[in-house]
Amino acid sequence: MTGLPRYLAAVALGCLVLTAPCRAEEEKANEKLAGMAFGPEFFLTSDSDDFQSRRVSVEFFPAFENADRYLGFRLGDYQYKQGNWQRTGKKISFLARSVETKTTDGGAIEVGAFEQGGHTLLTLDGSYRLSPTKSTAVEFLVTRDWVETPKSLDRGIDFSFVGVAVDQGLGSHVTLVGLAAQQYFSDGNRRDHGRLRLIYQPSLDLGLTLQARYRTYRSSHEDVDRAYFNPKNYSEAMLAIGWRQRFSGWTLAVTAGLGTETINHEFRQPTRLLDVNLQSPVRGSQVFRFGAGYSRSTTFSGPSYQYRYLRGEWVILF
Repeated sequence: MTGLPRYLAAVALGCLVLTAPCRAEEEKANEKLAGMAFGPEFFLTSDSDDFQSRRVSVEFFPAFENADRYLGFRLGDYQYKQGNWQRTGKKISFLARSVETKTTDGGAIEVGAFEQGGHTLLTLDGSYRLSPTKSTAVEFLVTRDWVETPKSLDRGIDFSFVGVAVDQGLGSHVTLVGLAAQQYFSDGNRRDHGRLRLIYQPSLDLGLTLQARYRTYRSSHEDVDRAYFNPKNYSEAMLAIGWRQRFSGWTLAVTAGLGTETINHEFRQPTRLLDVNLQSPVRGSQVFRFGAGYSRSTTFSGPSYQYRYLRGEWVILF
């Protein structure tokens, strides 16, 4: 990791560690964490290249107030396979989250040690969001992890992603979201990312949104020996519809989209997206989360690459 991303990651992590407790104090100065909790967690993926990954974890929270405020640990067992190739890994992580449920302001972080194939990596996944005004929110993001393809895992290639996103309300029905980020790969490649999303909410009561999305990135090195999909220039424009509804404290969110991607300013083809997420009430003796998704796009194996995932978590207070 070069000096710039290391500095930016340190700044983002400093914001998480130092600022989040201050906001938590302002919101609930006299409230203490309720107790301890534990539970299982899993994340499963598969794709049309016959690459599969499986993560099964056990989580323990010595301090758990609710799903938006806790401290804990996660021990994960990983398995990757494609044809005759397979790989296992172990990861232990520290988890912390302090977020205001109504506004989603606050921070979350996961710091871990991940070993696979004789390679060890200090991983990081953090975010911090604040709202300087009622119509503006800023979010800082930082991630460090393995590149999950067989060649990349064999070679121990990792990436570091650092970015900032801004949500700007344009009246009560329209929101503009922009993101600028840089992604540094340990093989020397760098990607510059840009994303825009225009969200229109026709009714404030229905939970329905119409979205116009655009994302692009440019890679500094196009030849990475097919260790991962890496066009020099990539862009995608998508129209999506989202629906989010609460019932008896549960939250259901569904997003479906159709788009077009352009690779190296030449090849164009349609893309698809479907995501479903369900979460139990934030406050309660148990917390349950479930997510599933599907996408279709291009990779180096061809233009009809399909990716699927399932994710679940069950936390029990005691």
